Amino acid sequence: MTLRFGRDTCGNLEIARSREWLATNGIGGYASGTVAGMLTRRYHGLLVAALEPPLGRMVLLNQLDEMVQYDRHFYPLYTNRWADGTVAPQGYRDLESFALDGTIPTWTFACADALLDKRIWMQSGENTTYIRYTLRRGSNPLILSCKAFANYRDFHSETYGGDWQMQIEAVERGVCVRAFPTATPFYLFAQAERLQPTTSKQPKVGVQLPKWTLNHTWYRNFDLAMERDRGLVDCEDRLHAATLEVMLNPGDSLTVVASTQAYPNLDGSAALETRHRYEQDLLTRWRNTPNLPTAKAPPWIEQLVLAADQFVVNRPLPNEPDGKTILAGYHWFGDWGRDTMISLPGLTLATGRPEIARIILRTFARYLDRGMLPNLFPDAGEAPLYNTADATLWYFEAIRAYYAATGDRTLLQELFPALVEIIDCHRRGTRYNIHLDPEDGLLYAGETGVQLTWMDAKIKNWVVTPRIGKPIEINALWYNALAIAGKFARLLGRSDRDFGQMAKRTARGFGRFWYSQGGYCYDVLDGPKGDDASLRPNQIFAVSLPTEDLLGTLPLLSPTQQRSVVKTVARSLLTSHGLRSLAPEDPQYQGIYSGNLRKRDGSYHQGTTWGWLLGPFVRAHLKVYNDRDRALEFLEPMARHLQNACVGNLSEIFDGNAPMTPRGAVAQAWTVAEVLCAWQACHEIEELGTEQARRRLRS
Repeated sequence: MTLRFGRDTCGNLEIARSREWLATNGIGGYASGTVAGMLTRRYHGLLVAALEPPLGRMVLLNQLDEMVQYDRHFYPLYTNRWADGTVAPQGYRDLESFALDGTIPTWTFACADALLDKRIWMQSGENTTYIRYTLRRGSNPLILSCKAFANYRDFHSETYGGDWQMQIEAVERGVCVRAFPTATPFYLFAQAERLQPTTSKQPKVGVQLPKWTLNHTWYRNFDLAMERDRGLVDCEDRLHAATLEVMLNPGDSLTVVASTQAYPNLDGSAALETRHRYEQDLLTRWRNTPNLPTAKAPPWIEQLVLAADQFVVNRPLPNEPDGKTILAGYHWFGDWGRDTMISLPGLTLATGRPEIARIILRTFARYLDRGMLPNLFPDAGEAPLYNTADATLWYFEAIRAYYAATGDRTLLQELFPALVEIIDCHRRGTRYNIHLDPEDGLLYAGETGVQLTWMDAKIKNWVVTPRIGKPIEINALWYNALAIAGKFARLLGRSDRDFGQMAKRTARGFGRFWYSQGGYCYDVLDGPKGDDASLRPNQIFAVSLPTEDLLGTLPLLSPTQQRSVVKTVARSLLTSHGLRSLAPEDPQYQGIYSGNLRKRDGSYHQGTTWGWLLGPFVRAHLKVYNDRDRALEFLEPMARHLQNACVGNLSEIFDGNAPMTPRGAVAQAWTVAEVLCAWQACHEIEELGTEQARRRLRS
């Protein structure tokens, strides 16, 4: 799928700067910016390197400011906004088109009769970015010069140049930049080549050598508009470290390579072909995976298959060098246990890559502690944090989905003791007052000052939605986990008696969640203020989780109650891009996510729409109505959203109020994953029939 924009988008600065692009390298590093070329976030840059993969992300190369000299005229191709609001120069005006070729952003600039293409991609497994320019058309040669702006800062911060003196020195074919004596150096190289010689006598390679000129000039007060919108510092300084100049004839290409490697591959055409082949292999693998309904997949689903790969990154361990994990979102999220387990089926199994799922499941098992998986691996390398009541329970569902897709009994045998340990620890009690209440078989979780569910916003000591007590989705997941453990025990020839008894007790106790007056479920039982009847989306999991359909256990809610839940959620919480986190009629509802950190986090789970919740809603709707076409309709706005925010990807959140403006992270793992899973579920029903699909998954 190629997403393409013409001058109607590219020539409108407000639109072009709101469309972002993303390239990744599979180890946590990335490159990102806007269609307009203007950097609007502290997180934007051409080389944001993961110096301690998959974290330790540092902005090393901010931008290349390109100037074209053609037929005695000068054309600045870059766009900067300064702290005083001035936009200068306005290179977006010469932008003929922007396209996303797979995941490769491509710009075409028109300078009189000349057309100059620009592409950006990263080398898989390296902190290496390629920026490639090709003169597609022109009646004369042109001179291209690029000012390279260097940096060296954590991607959460900003830079003030002051009297900071970086060491900049020439190396063969390029420049080495070292921010300070102990800093990791990074390199800029350039290589030109002639791909389309005008006569057979012209060499394919051997065009004018690019010329580097060293510099050391701080440019002050670049504006960061998106940071201002987020209530954060909204300007920074960047160092002009060097200038590159080369003459290009029609058919010539110039590849600039920014890398932490001293000797990266400088063959731009070969590197581009490698990237194209990598993405084609992803799609081919997906199309050829048995039991995936790929034959009728529209192009936008293919785009999501490529987007899914951007979140899967390496997490090497001392005894597991090929360890994998999932980054929760770009630009600022690391790998979260909860997000990883929710996202795993969609990002790996629905894309035909079960071997990646296997590695991730084994990787996280090594971090099991007191029956809990970590919620967060901090960016600075500290010990993992275990403040989550649901990540570990989602682990069961991820393993179930993996086994259903692969029948891999070897991994089941390896991980089953960990699952037994998890259940035992929860039954006896573990961190943060997480324990099983023997009276009703429900899980209790929470204590003052700690956020344990996915509604986890916390500002200093203020937990915005504490949900202390017995949250509904935690108990739906607990019941699901018990059923899964019972099934696995039987498969491995072990007794499932204890799991079955606990599951029956939980099913009986779950009836307490039904709020008959509202026709939906309580969100939390037995909280400090009693039972919480706030209308929230968490109840959808009591319908969408596959417990009774796939495992043959009793439903937590009756068919009538399930239908009432889906109807109520659709009426009050459903938007074009997901479910609101709180019903608009609630006095605590906040429909706009904006402002400083306190204001944003205060609305994060108080009305903001979450894209990932669209997946469980579609599956729940499909279960109770068995209407495939209607279920697919709910996914159509996400297909259109691929052209907004981060082009080719799906956002984390949206305003609860119309027009549901995208907010938060511009590319979010569980949004992509859940949309893929929901689409797949709809087409499995179509191809196999409802009962046959359920029987296959039960096996």
